[in-house]
Amino acid sequence: MAPSRATALTEATLARWPLPHPGNDADKESRGRVLVVAGSGETPGAALLAGTAALRTGAGKLTIAAPRCIAQGLALAIPESRVIALPETRGGGFDARGCEALAPLAESTSAVVLGPGMRDEKRSAAFVRRLLALFRDSAIVIDAVAMAVVRDGAFDQPVLLTPHAGEMAHLSGLAKDAVVEDPLLVAREAARRWNACIVQKGATTFIVQPDGRAWRFDGGSPGLATSGSGDMLAGLIGGFAARGLPLVRAAGWGVLMHARAGDALAGRFGPLGYLARELAAEVPALIESIGQR
Repeated sequence: MAPSRATALTEATLARWPLPHPGNDADKESRGRVLVVAGSGETPGAALLAGTAALRTGAGKLTIAAPRCIAQGLALAIPESRVIALPETRGGGFDARGCEALAPLAESTSAVVLGPGMRDEKRSAAFVRRLLALFRDSAIVIDAVAMAVVRDGAFDQPVLLTPHAGEMAHLSGLAKDAVVEDPLLVAREAARRWNACIVQKGATTFIVQPDGRAWRFDGGSPGLATSGSGDMLAGLIGGFAARGLPLVRAAGWGVLMHARAGDALAGRFGPLGYLARELAAEVPALIESIGQR
């Protein structure tokens, strides 16, 4: 039976979960490749935020796959990335035919961040299913409307989901009030049923494995509840996974670095009003402060 409580997530936890050190002579290939599949005509910034966050973890290479209507703009906005333009559905989502362009990347991709800013949940579902089948050997971080793939049943590959209370209610069929009342219980049941690691986001964030083991983080700040913050978190987790951490440990690093970056910005700007895009630049120094590179 799963324990009734969750273990506290702290800097000491991360010290026990050290980042793999590539060595001083290592090149970018040794720090992992991240594929971010994200964005839409209405929310192009989601792909930029997630991709920037992944690079700030120290991941070595970044590819962004985005709808054709925003691909050129993303290529100019984040020149460190390769950008692949994909066909869209009528509703502005990802057309399943676009997976053909991504198939050659499957063998070399360490982690995939799938879903930030995605639209057209129903028609994008076929794309998500096909992408998961192609990237079976990659760590997968699924965010936003891409999480609807859970309706197909349990996963049989390493997957992490990042729902907030409203999204968990939508995915599980529960009332939002029920999720808010006992998020750990709901996350444990979801992790077991879907065979996925769950990052249940909120004022208190829970990280839960399918076997019921769980970690609790109470150190979030109000300023993190802002547009784009979830995209940044998904990118951070994907970047840490690309560097070689198992998904649950990548989630621990992502959640704590995300929160500490918010603390740093709150100290300079005040508790509210800093921007999600400002979080990523704080992360390298925070990693260094824990003695990691």
